[in-house]
Amino acid sequence: MFGRNAKSEIDSLIGISARIEGDLVFTGGLRIDGEVHGNVIASQGGDSVLIVSEHARIEGEVRCANLVVNGYIAGTVYSTDLLELQPKGRIHGDVHYRLLEMHGGALVTGKLTHETDPVKASEPVFHLGAVEAGASA
Repeated sequence: MFGRNAKSEIDSLIGISARIEGDLVFTGGLRIDGEVHGNVIASQGGDSVLIVSEHARIEGEVRCANLVVNGYIAGTVYSTDLLELQPKGRIHGDVHYRLLEMHGGALVTGKLTHETDPVKASEPVFHLGAVEAGASA
């Protein structure tokens, strides 16, 4: 759906028995099965995919393009493209997204904020000057 096949293009894996203390910056695809105590941030300029499995736990801010959550995140989430909340997904914090797919059973405790496409948001919907010029003619 979003240009990358999330199931086949995972570049990095944090295993179920791993625990990371500190911020994590990644490019491409990352799957987390373990714990991260720190921010998880995708490098800018790429089509990033982050998969948070049902065993995963993140305590910190998450920033990426495409995010699939079936585990637990405690912190603010920013998804610039698609956010998919699967049935066991839990987010305790505010969520900023462009596209949202939420399965039954998923839970968000915080504020959901829809972010518009920055290119389309900068274009005016209605050109007042053009209407006034046409009305006076």
